[in-house]
Amino acid sequence: MISTVRNKASFMSKRTLAALLVLACGTSTAGAGFRTPESLVRNVYAHYGNGTPDLSRGLPHDEATTARFFDASLRKAWRALRNEPYDFLVQSPTWKLGPVTISILRKQFDKTYVAAAFDNQGRAVTLNFILVNGSEGWVITDVESPHDSLRMFLEQFR
Repeated sequence: MISTVRNKASFMSKRTLAALLVLACGTSTAGAGFRTPESLVRNVYAHYGNGTPDLSRGLPHDEATTARFFDASLRKAWRALRNEPYDFLVQSPTWKLGPVTISILRKQFDKTYVAAAFDNQGRAVTLNFILVNGSEGWVITDVESPHDSLRMFLEQFR
């Protein structure tokens, strides 16, 4: 029985697995946050696939998504974002992402720094997520690119 399930799972496409992962996390009892820093970043990039429309438009700006992914200090700014020139989380207005590599850089006091590296249409992108673990689980408190941060980006384009 277990080997049959494994064989079937091996044939599922990446998009289907990403969709199942997002749906499974969406049915958890917690209203916000994730269990591990890696799962948070993995779930961010599940929204940047080429599959179902719900998982291909980037990380949504609705209230429910914002509450799950961001700490209280970023939620309002993420929801208010309109007419930005590019999507900060992929550093481009369009995307076709290669595999996303996720690694914990360091843990410092109450924050964990997680690097996400991927190829977006032939261009290498590396972002550093700054995550905090609160009573709701892991959430994003900022994201740093080589040139700026998500907080500065949101301030500029709100």
